[in-house]
Amino acid sequence: MAQFDRTTEDLGNIVSLEHVNTRVPDQQQATSFYVTGLGLTRDPFIMTGTNNMWINVGRAQFHLPSGNPQVLRGHTGIVIEGRDGLLARLADVRSALAETKFSVNEQNDYVEVTCPWGNRIRCYEPNDNFGTMRLGMAYVQLDVPAGTVDAIARFYNEIIGTAAAAGEDNGAPVATVSVGNGQQLIFKETDAPQPEFDGHHVAVYLANFSGPYNKLRERGLISEESDQHQYRFLDIIDPTDGKPVFRLEHEVRSMRHPMYARPLLNRNPAMNNRNYVPGYQETPWAIM
Repeated sequence: MAQFDRTTEDLGNIVSLEHVNTRVPDQQQATSFYVTGLGLTRDPFIMTGTNNMWINVGRAQFHLPSGNPQVLRGHTGIVIEGRDGLLARLADVRSALAETKFSVNEQNDYVEVTCPWGNRIRCYEPNDNFGTMRLGMAYVQLDVPAGTVDAIARFYNEIIGTAAAAGEDNGAPVATVSVGNGQQLIFKETDAPQPEFDGHHVAVYLANFSGPYNKLRERGLISEESDQHQYRFLDIIDPTDGKPVFRLEHEVRSMRHPMYARPLLNRNPAMNNRNYVPGYQETPWAIM
């Protein structure tokens, strides 16, 4: 009889990384970068005004409300097909984003792009490392102080109740946290000085919503009682002594949240008015 490692199928308590939220000071430049350049899709149903936009990337999103720019201390990794098309689109928006922090850095395995305000996004072609994902937010990597990854792994294991482990990446200590099917939060230690936390956040859905809430509330870590379906916390602590080790706002949602598993439209960025073919205007986010 065949034997399988069934633990590789476990998601842990976090079932989905829903979005990364960073403020932007210019919605037009954000459109040029995220929609025209990257080839992602603006959500046509929610936040359709001029002061905020939600950008679909498979089943996840970037949320981009207007305000002073916020910069993730690290980078986001997305999967998107068509490297040549991506590079062509990014070249087309270069003039529109002149005199900003916009840049394109080609590597063998990915293309790293920097948004007009300094947020870095690594764009990968679909491959075996990402399973069936064809378009999506595969991970968010955060730069954290030296000596913190063990405590971070303990926090997600013991407080949030999701799968997390400390290890190494090219010699640097990392904590890898499961935040959904094919999605991870990665905390990588660095000796480089880091800017102060500016308020950016990530949103996740939990299967066991109340258990982590009770543990966070007992430790005085709940920063916002949003509504019946959502709460927030700011600090990641070491459960052994309660000391904060890293600050990253988490918007925590239950699986009863009205927007859980909401279908998201994703366009095919290779399609335009000159080459339109019926039935090819959408991009599937995974091979089903």
